[in-house]
Amino acid sequence: MYVFLTILIVIAAILLTLLVLVQNSKGGGLAAGFASGNQVMGAPKTADFLEKTTWTLIALIVVFSIAAVGFSKGRQAAAEDQSVIVVDEAPAAQPAAEFPAEPAE
Repeated sequence: MYVFLTILIVIAAILLTLLVLVQNSKGGGLAAGFASGNQVMGAPKTADFLEKTTWTLIALIVVFSIAAVGFSKGRQAAAEDQSVIVVDEAPAAQPAAEFPAEPAE
C-alpha cells in the first residue's frame, strides 16, 4: 500500500506541476493563449477550473503523504516484530573444573 500511495503522490505532483505551468501568471502564462478576446467555450471559467484543480491536487498530495507515513510506520513496526532476535543470556561463568593431579610415574 505504501508503494501504491507513493506512486499516486508522484503522479499528482507531476499533474500539479503541469497545471501550474498552464495557469496565467502576472506575465501571462500558457493559459493566455486559451483566453482570447473572443472568449468562446467558457474561457472565463478556465481560471476557476484550474485554480480548483490546483487546490484539489494539493489536498490529495497532503492526504496521500500522511497516509503513506502511517502505512510506513505500520510496515516498519511489522518488520521490527519479525526481525527481533532473542538472544539467551550467557550462563554465569563457572569455575574451571579441577582435574585430579596426574599420577606420578
